[in-house]
Amino acid sequence: METTHRLEWTLLATPLMAFLLVCLGFPAIVNLIYSVSDISFETLRSPEISGFGNFAAVLTDSGFWRANWFSLRFGLLTAILECLIGLGLAVFLAPLFKERSWPIAILMLPLMVAPALMGLMYRLVLHEFAGPVPHYLWAWFGNSPAFLGPNSAFWTLIVVETLQWTPFAFLLFHMAYQAIPEELREAASIDGATGFARFWRIELPLMLPTLAAALLIRFIDGFRVFDNVYVLTGSGAGGSTTSLSIYIYEAFFKQAAIGKAVAASVILFAASFAVLYGLNRLARRRRR
Repeated sequence: METTHRLEWTLLATPLMAFLLVCLGFPAIVNLIYSVSDISFETLRSPEISGFGNFAAVLTDSGFWRANWFSLRFGLLTAILECLIGLGLAVFLAPLFKERSWPIAILMLPLMVAPALMGLMYRLVLHEFAGPVPHYLWAWFGNSPAFLGPNSAFWTLIVVETLQWTPFAFLLFHMAYQAIPEELREAASIDGATGFARFWRIELPLMLPTLAAALLIRFIDGFRVFDNVYVLTGSGAGGSTTSLSIYIYEAFFKQAAIGKAVAASVILFAASFAVLYGLNRLARRRRR
């Protein structure tokens, strides 16, 4: 029986493994070769192995660590804000959504816009000289912050990212909240639990797996952010808004340092794999 089960699993997994090897394996091998090579656009087909100099150049580059610090802060803050706001909307608007479901479609509208277009829209709206928001702030209050300036750009990017991707977190929490059996809520009410106590002791614990998944997904997406940041501020004044993705992009296309860019991407992949592997091991231990 066990042998049959293994054979079935092998037969079912073989097409997937072949697909992954073709689509991911070959690019991964090429990247590993490029990361230890002295390479340019003219020598893409004939790289010269030069050792680990590209990795040393990346790890000793202060710009690489600034980009990591920016991406880490950006990913954590946006993930936390999006999940808090999304959870609040899912819980407090649940009675409304039971009666009318069409407001959900309105909340989903930001997800329909490409991140680059969203960034372009906010760049026009918040432009210091031509944007309507600074214009009316000057007209009404006699002052307006430079939303895209070096002192405010980070928080502007946080707000823009949160506004666009909070609906994603809300949708996850809405589905998880609706999946909680009504019998549990009724039993808690009979036992005298108030609305907050019911949420804190019954509903929130049942939604913790969804909360953890949403935080992880949004952190990963925020950490690798490129579109919004690049369109709104680029690398920023003195590299103040350079995410890790922008760092790799500029090293590859602007500096033509292909080996350095690929080495940075390999380091990012290795770090991401280590984090995901650690989280998976932790989840398995808790299940046991």
